[in-house]
Parts: sequence; C-alpha cells; structure tokens
Amino acid sequence: MKKKIFFLAAFSALIITGCRKIEMDGEKEVIIVPGGGGGNNGQTITLKGRIDADTILRKNNTYILSDKVYMVGNHTMTIEAGTTIKGAYSGSEVAVLIISRGSKLVANGTVDNPIVFTSNSPNPASGDWGGIILCGKASINTSFAGTGGGVGILEVEGGVNNANGDALAGGGATPNDDDSSGVLKYVRIEYAGYAFQPDKEVNSLTMAAVGRKTVIDHVQVAYAKDDAFEWFGGTVNCKYLIAYKTQDDDFDTDNGFSGSVQFGLIVRDSAIADVSKSEAFESDNNVNGDVINPQTKAVFCNVSAFGPLATLSNVGNSNFLGSAAQIRRNSSISIFNTAIVGWPSGIEISAATGNATDKNITAGTLQLSGIVIAGCRKPVVYVDKSTPTGYSEALLTDWFKEAGRKNQILNTVDEIRYTRPFDYNNPDWVPFGNSTLVLGTQTKPNTYFEDPILTARMPFIEKVDFLGAIAPAGAYANWHKGWTKF
Repeated sequence: MKKKIFFLAAFSALIITGCRKIEMDGEKEVIIVPGGGGGNNGQTITLKGRIDADTILRKNNTYILSDKVYMVGNHTMTIEAGTTIKGAYSGSEVAVLIISRGSKLVANGTVDNPIVFTSNSPNPASGDWGGIILCGKASINTSFAGTGGGVGILEVEGGVNNANGDALAGGGATPNDDDSSGVLKYVRIEYAGYAFQPDKEVNSLTMAAVGRKTVIDHVQVAYAKDDAFEWFGGTVNCKYLIAYKTQDDDFDTDNGFSGSVQFGLIVRDSAIADVSKSEAFESDNNVNGDVINPQTKAVFCNVSAFGPLATLSNVGNSNFLGSAAQIRRNSSISIFNTAIVGWPSGIEISAATGNATDKNITAGTLQLSGIVIAGCRKPVVYVDKSTPTGYSEALLTDWFKEAGRKNQILNTVDEIRYTRPFDYNNPDWVPFGNSTLVLGTQTKPNTYFEDPILTARMPFIEKVDFLGAIAPAGAYANWHKGWTKF
C-alpha cells in the first residue's frame, strides 16, 4: 500500500542521524539527508529520486538537489518565499528538478524574499547543475514512440526520462491547454544548463507542454550554460523574464508553443557565446520545419535584447555569428514593441529548412511591429532555400520598413538612448525620457496595438506607452530591481 508521507512540513520528524530512506510502492522514491547546523541556522537537506507526496520546502533550511529529482503522483512541491535550493554536480549525477505531468511546483517568492535555485559549488560556474523542467498536459506537435507515448507526447530531451515516464509531456489525444504546472514567481535560477548529450541539453527553465493556468511571473535566469528559457509546445503565458549572460539562446520556442510573453530583459556578455550560435530568440515549428499543428505562434511583446556589441567595431566572442532573432523552420512567432540593441544581425528569417518561413509573412501570421533595431551590423537577414522560393532579403527589408509597422533602424547604440546598457560593472538598462522608445500620444501613436494578433492576446498583454522591457519612469521602470542579482 502506498504511504502518504508528508515530510518537511513538520521538520522535527526529520532530525535524525544519517540518511533516511523512504520506500513507496516497493522502490526507493526519495532520499532525504538532514545535516549541517541546527537551531536558528536551519538544516541542510538533500533531495534525490521520486517524491510521491505533497512537500513543503521551508525557508530556514537549505536544500540540495542530488541527481534527478522527480515530483510525481499529482502532488505539489511548495517552496516558501526566501528559500534557497542548490543543485549538486558530481560526475555523471547532474541535479535536475522535474515536475511530472499532473504535479505542481509552487514557488511563490516576493520582491524582498525571492526563491533562489543555484549551484552548490563554493565557486559557482555556468553549467554546474541541470535546471528545472515543467511537464504539462497542453498541446504539442510531437510524437513519442516509447512507453507512455503517442501523438501529442514529448519525451523531454537531456536523458532525464525514466521507466515511469516521469519526463513525458503533453496531453496526447486529449490535451488540456488550461492545465497548471504551478507557480514560479520572484524566482532566480543561476548557473544551470547541462548537455547530457550533443543537442540533448537541459535548459535552465524548460516548459514542456505547459498550460496557460501556470503562472510564470518575475523569473531571472543567470549564467545559463545552454538556453535560459525554452518552450516546447504549450500555451503558458509569461511576464517579467530576465536572461542574464546566457551562453546559448535566451528565448527558444519549439513544437507549437502558442503562449504570450511580455516584458523580457535580455543581457549578453560579449565574452560568452555558444558554438551553435547565440541568439536572443530562436524559433522553430519543429526540427524539420514541417506543416504540422499546433504551429509555433508565440507572441513576444516589450522585450529589450542587449547583444555583445557596444559599438559596431566591437569584436566579442567569435561564436556570436547569428542574429538577435532567428525565425526558421516554419515558425510563425510574432514580435512587437521590442528593442534589439548591439547584435551582429538583427532579425533573420530563414527558409532553409522545411516549409519556407516567409510563407507565414505572406499569410500574415508572422508579424514584426514596433521594433527598434539599433547598432546592428546587418539589421535584416534573409536565408533562402537551395531552391529559391522567390522571396528575398530586399522584399523582407521592404516589408519590415513599411510605415504601418512602425519599425525603426538606427545605425548606432547611442541613438536609442539607454543609460549604461553595456557597462558590465554598473549597468543601467532604463532608457532616457527622450528615447525613441518612449511613445508620445501626438508624435508616435501606439497604433500597432491594432494588429489582430496582438489584440487577440489581450488582456494578458498590457497596453503601455513605451517600447522595450523597461520604462524611463513609473511602475514599469523598476520591475527588474530588488529581487534580482546581476
């Protein structure tokens, strides 16, 4: 008979010597190792294995994730505001927290007491541990032939699935786009991301078929080894995301993700890049660029993406070969009201693989409006097929510059008028009040909100009077302060 063990809620039951093993259904589900100083200093507790009970992590304790930790059985892991959770790395055992379908992670921090997921190393570095994986039951355009699989099912990459199917995502033939995987609010994820195999990485925050009733709000990823945020299918909406000094991609969208993201701050380090190219946005419908539903059609609004180039003459890491936004493989994402600052290339539309992505421009399902590209060596790039489609870089540029789109191309970073965006010691990403990003009701009317794609996402998308992630003053000027660490 399955035992319901509500450990950690009453911590006194766990103050024991050595390692306590909890057996459930005849197999080892979780190992909890109390240790460290007691009293007011709290305890250090190691979590490992499958957790099949509602669990509370208390802020007075420090928690160590050892190897793969699965939250299973439709249970909830609740983390108190101010709690620190550390990922351990020792050889082949790389810490990953996986929230299986039906279970939830409720990490509800505050401005003054954020929840921090970080490295257990005394000298933390990018890639010290794996990251967090949320597995939901929403729509996804993948299939999995293994146990528990089928159409509309994804096996999360990175070698984290097991015989129980704890790292499968998607609702199969009956997806639930209103599914909830919990809450991440005022959360920092540091030094995560690990490549178990080439092109089979764990990202700092993976959202796999996550439904729209999940709350992702005020989340910072810092020093990600692979991608900071990656969405595989799903419908979740996200607000106030920060990707700081990522190695690979910041916002990666795949396999039919159709949610909305508003207010995103991306800050790159000119010395840190990945051999696969490093981009702020990378988007695919699927790896082959197939015509398959649901199609990747996420909406990003109010993003500030600072690349590696403070000036056009900067060199930076030689792996910064790509664009700030690479939209390819039949993706149909849309980007609105965004600042792209200091990248080798700005917007890239690639038709090289699968169904030509430019067809989504022609169909009107891929929109780029209210975008300011500043200090990029090549603002707009088009990559054609080996057998040309008839589209071209000239056509893409003309489309991007159409007056109704209200896009702007500025030659230098200085023209966009940010405070100190490339000062790594004392940065400030707030624009000056006279920046072109600040919209005036007379001279720069906010009419691009009339775009039907963007309008359809309201009320989640807020109508604001500035472009980019941060306002020069007021309520939207300080959302990235207090709970973050740069």
